[in-house]
Amino acid sequence: MDPQPLYRQLANHYLGAIKAGTLGQGERMPSVRSMMRLHDVSLSTALQTCRQLESEGWIEARPRSGYFVRQPRRVAMMPPEEPNFGLPPDPAQYVGIHARVSDFIAKGRASPIKVNLSGARAAPELYPAAQLKNAAIRALRRNPELLVRSCPPGGNAQFRAILARRALALGMVLSPDDITITHGCIEALNLALRAVTQPGDTVAVESPTFYGLLQILESLGLRALEIPAGTGSGISIEALELAMQTYGNIKAVVVVPHLQNPLGSIMTDVSKQRLVHLCEQHGVALIEDDTYSALVESEVPLNALKAWDRSGNVIYCASLHKILAPGMRLGWMVAGKWQARVAMLKYAQTRDNEEWSQIAAAEFIASTDFDRHLRRLRAALRPQRERMAEAIAAGFPLGTRMTMPQGGITLWIELPHKLSAKKVFDEALRHQILIAPGSMFSNSNRYDAFIRVSCGWRYSEEIDDAVRRLGHIVSGLAR
Repeated sequence: MDPQPLYRQLANHYLGAIKAGTLGQGERMPSVRSMMRLHDVSLSTALQTCRQLESEGWIEARPRSGYFVRQPRRVAMMPPEEPNFGLPPDPAQYVGIHARVSDFIAKGRASPIKVNLSGARAAPELYPAAQLKNAAIRALRRNPELLVRSCPPGGNAQFRAILARRALALGMVLSPDDITITHGCIEALNLALRAVTQPGDTVAVESPTFYGLLQILESLGLRALEIPAGTGSGISIEALELAMQTYGNIKAVVVVPHLQNPLGSIMTDVSKQRLVHLCEQHGVALIEDDTYSALVESEVPLNALKAWDRSGNVIYCASLHKILAPGMRLGWMVAGKWQARVAMLKYAQTRDNEEWSQIAAAEFIASTDFDRHLRRLRAALRPQRERMAEAIAAGFPLGTRMTMPQGGITLWIELPHKLSAKKVFDEALRHQILIAPGSMFSNSNRYDAFIRVSCGWRYSEEIDDAVRRLGHIVSGLAR
């Protein structure tokens, strides 16, 4: 049974017809009365269907004529230019990005912000707060000593067992004992890098990449080797292979295979398999950040890189931060042949995670409510992305390019005329709008003309006004 409201199901039916070309641009939609008769629905449902399609930019109302199919402006926008994958990589370097990122964060925190478009998480109301609260209360009732007893090594056994069962859908066959619970994916990445590198080593990363990873590399005294990645299928395997042949000291590769941050790219199974085999062949640890895969709009779950791992060379890292509960800071990892070392590092650095949140999360994830929540979250994020993209296409000047990812929370935008994203950032702050400039996502200067914007919050008049202001700022600076 489809969990979506009837009007959304009907809207998807007509959206499929529009995308297939059955209903072409400029053609008239069936009238509201016709929809009522055709689908045996109420007037309210038929109106909601049309208004939903209109809000997403697929149809437009014409006075006294009804609804007509329109071509969303975002469809005409070009994606950002792909990098030249044939060029040799820049020399590996100590990252040196922490001061730049800290400067942006400090400026944002010091300014009164009305609209925050810089983050990469959904609005609180899109997460199941009441259900998690009730699960947490039940956990305390069943375990009155939960907060005053020591935590089990590795994490709560029930939580790890449920994660192992769910990993089957991602192509992984795991024992609960293979899993280590962490303080979010950030700690998992820290532990993975500490396990396989020493200060001074070189780590290959996607370019651009999540600035938090660059901060980790800098804090560990590691050199970052940026490998170009495209908005289509992510990291270039050819460029990585060339780098491995050129630099003999690469100790690890870190990638986000699904909805890469900030590009939104998704690796194909062929590329994932090639990457796993390439790293194994060269004896280079492969660290997989699988934070976003549950947000991909796909009929079936996508296989993790770890699904092709036969030697324990892939370290799998994930979390619930983006998909279930940002406030819980629950992550986990499967460290393969480095499991014993990771366990020692985890004990030395932070000890074991508290158990209360794990038990509450385990109860929710084990129920059908979790998959229902994920479907609702993806369904809520889709129109938010589409409305944000439509507003950018309408308000930004010609020459602007933009990704349209297959799911997720953010859009990656290339500004026209190589415009400085830092100037846009500074001017937007004056209007109490916060964005993430592209220079945060690389140690090179390749992305100084890019910005990342969030689509995690329900689209509103306030957000619409902020996007229009951003468009005016970009147009003004471009002139």
